[in-house]
Amino acid sequence: MPQNKPQRPSIRDLPRNVWAVSLTSFFMDVSSEMVINILPLFLANVLGIKTNLIGVIEGVAEATASILKLFSGWLSDKLRARKWLAVLGYGLSALSKPFFYIAASWEAIAGVRWVDRVGKGLRTAPRDALVADSISPEQRGFAFGFHRAADTLGAMFGILIAILIVWLAQSNSTLLGESTFRTIVLVSIIPAVLAVISLMAIAREVPVTGQRDAPKFAFKALGKPYMIFIAIVGVFTLGNSSDAFLVLRAQERGLDVLGVLGMLATFNLVYSLVSTPAGRLSDRIGRRKVIVAGWLIYAVIYLGFAIAQTAWQIWALYAIYGAFYGLAYSTANALIADLVPGELRGTAYGTYNAVIGLLAFPASVIAGVLWQGVGAWPGFGPSAPFMFGGVMALIAAGLMAAWLPQIKT
Repeated sequence: MPQNKPQRPSIRDLPRNVWAVSLTSFFMDVSSEMVINILPLFLANVLGIKTNLIGVIEGVAEATASILKLFSGWLSDKLRARKWLAVLGYGLSALSKPFFYIAASWEAIAGVRWVDRVGKGLRTAPRDALVADSISPEQRGFAFGFHRAADTLGAMFGILIAILIVWLAQSNSTLLGESTFRTIVLVSIIPAVLAVISLMAIAREVPVTGQRDAPKFAFKALGKPYMIFIAIVGVFTLGNSSDAFLVLRAQERGLDVLGVLGMLATFNLVYSLVSTPAGRLSDRIGRRKVIVAGWLIYAVIYLGFAIAQTAWQIWALYAIYGAFYGLAYSTANALIADLVPGELRGTAYGTYNAVIGLLAFPASVIAGVLWQGVGAWPGFGPSAPFMFGGVMALIAAGLMAAWLPQIKT
């Protein structure tokens, strides 16, 4: 008698918490992407900051937040509570938004950016653990892919709103104007508040059943497969500098502000369309294969950024860049849930995000120095950071492809 094929999971069947977290991420990304994507243009065009200092600002923000990502993940395991730590993080990011409006120096921008990233550090690991706790292992890739798709759809809407504001305020200008930036910041406050309200009102804690020992703040308990994965991610991340450098590269190759925002909207559309199918694919063929494919795409794209000559080439490469994000990011979250026991997921996600955040600092500093140098040294030019990133991605993809083939993930 033929066996019935397993029913394909439906979006309608996703649990309440996945919908709650996805809606929250949608609104917060509407808010954040309106501001963060044009922040390097504000620093470069309005404040006249060089790329090496922009790299330091981005790197310090991510590295500082990474410490809280680790702590908040561990604390959510210890308290057996995910929701309210995530609410606290989203709330802090929402409260930071108005201060971008009054910031008038790179030091002030760096401080507000730091507070915003602290909020992200508080929320990311508990939020991801809440998703993992709310879904069956067979549908983890699907759930994380759906969440990532909602997150990215919000980013696309945020960029489209920014495009409308720029078009109305300075449609014929190549460089970003100060008043345009501050108008975008004001509008971004509304979806940030809606994000916090959504998580507070809709999400529910998922109780942890069974008698378990209190989790210890120790990496060893996470297991060797997890730590090998983290080490390989570290290799990749060292070449994965802030996307601020991609935005600056696009402007350097001839895109004006509206062109840069249109490019970013295209990226987020591709990212959103790829995320959910990529999650489903990882449920079927294994996480490692999907992650390796994403990293190989990244390598090709970054090498392409290094040699691109025209604005349309940059736009096309950035659109394909969305496929890398869709393949790699949500799949990595699902793989972490596969590798560690449920009571340690918060710590595992915190460690993962901490490693990425800590290495984002040297990655961004390296990129800025390779581009414009430091002191009297002028650097190697705009192509250098992308050459470096492409080579590091190839090394990481090779390590990942060879990693523990006996593990079916």
